[in-house]
Amino acid sequence: MPKPADAPKVEGEKVKLQKRHLVQAAADRLRDLILAAEPDTQIGSLNEVARELGVGIVTVQQAARILEHEGLLEVRRGPGGGYYGKRPDEAALERSIAAYIRVHPAAFKEVSEIVSLLDCELIPAAARCTDEVLRAALRGLAARVETSDTAQARIALEQELHNTLYKMVNRPLIELLTRVTSQLQRSQPAPPLFSGPEGVAAWKAGRSRILQAVLAQDEELARFEAVRYRQGLIARLRRLRGEGPAAV
Repeated sequence: MPKPADAPKVEGEKVKLQKRHLVQAAADRLRDLILAAEPDTQIGSLNEVARELGVGIVTVQQAARILEHEGLLEVRRGPGGGYYGKRPDEAALERSIAAYIRVHPAAFKEVSEIVSLLDCELIPAAARCTDEVLRAALRGLAARVETSDTAQARIALEQELHNTLYKMVNRPLIELLTRVTSQLQRSQPAPPLFSGPEGVAAWKAGRSRILQAVLAQDEELARFEAVRYRQGLIARLRRLRGEGPAAV
C-alpha cells in the first residue's frame, strides 16, 4: 500500500493516464469519422466535433494533433474553417512507420528477416506482370547479376530490383512496409552476409534463380526461390550471431 504522503502522486498519475486514454479514444473515433467520409470533407467545427464525440474541446484539440501528425486531418481557420479530413501521402505513411520502428528499435537481424519475408509475397506477385517495359528492365538487372562483384554493385542492384518489383506489383501495403524496412536495413551497420567468394556466389545464384523464375512468369517457382533465398539468408544471420545452423 502506498504511504499517505505518496497518495497525491499516485492519484495524479492515475488522472494523467485517464486523460491519455480519453484523448486516444477521441482520436480513434475522430479517425473513424474521417475515414468514413470522402477526402477534403468538413468533419465539423471544434465545438461540433466535441459534441459529436461527447468530450471537451481540449480533448478534441489534443486528439486533432495526433491525426494531423498522421496526415489525416487539416485544421482550417477563418470563414468556412473547421476540421477537414485528408488522406496521408506515401511519404507521410513512410515517416510514421519509420518513426514507430525507431521508437521500438529493431536489430539488423529482425529487419532483414522482415524484408525477406515481404519479398516472399512481392516476388511471386511480380511473376504475374505482363508489362514488357518492366520485364525488359528486369532482364537488364538479370544480366548484371554476374558482374556485380562489389558490395556497392550488389546494393545498387538490390535497390533497383525492388524499385522495379514495386512497379510490377499492385500491393501498396507490402510496398510501403518493404520500402520502410529496406531503408532501415540500409541505415544500420550491416554485417557481411555475402562476403568472400562463397558468399558472393551464393548471392548471385539466389538472385539469378529468382529473376529467371519471375521472367518465366512461373509464380510457384518464384515463390519457391524467394523462400529458399530467405532460408539461406536467415541461416547466414544465425551463423553470424553464433546461433548455429538455422532450422529451414
